[in-house]
Amino acid sequence: MPDGSGFGRGPLARNVLGGLLLPCSMAPLTGWFRDGCCRTDENDHGSHTVCAVMTEAFLAFSRRVGNDLSTPRPEYRFPGLKPGDRWCLCAARWEEARAAGVAPPVVLAATNMAALRFCRREDLEAHAAG
Repeated sequence: MPDGSGFGRGPLARNVLGGLLLPCSMAPLTGWFRDGCCRTDENDHGSHTVCAVMTEAFLAFSRRVGNDLSTPRPEYRFPGLKPGDRWCLCAARWEEARAAGVAPPVVLAATNMAALRFCRREDLEAHAAG
């Protein structure tokens, strides 16, 4: 059910460009709601709102800081990520990676405007996927 805020899981969710939020990835299936989109709600304390294209440098960084996204976890139906995969990242983790010089590219049309609570639009745009 749409919540009208533009941030929820309904069809009104908006991206950082101001348009409707586009899907990030169906394979691997991503998103707080595992619906392929970087939608969020009040229960998503990590704000999984940045649609990013995984790179080896980012995956190694994430592993070093305690979030191994490369190793499959079948018990959670998580296939493990590899370079080139798209994934809804926690906005604060993307910002942390940016500050460390290893931010992965961002798919702006699939990045929820809620990410702007943690990241500057200019920084996201500077890392736009080509």
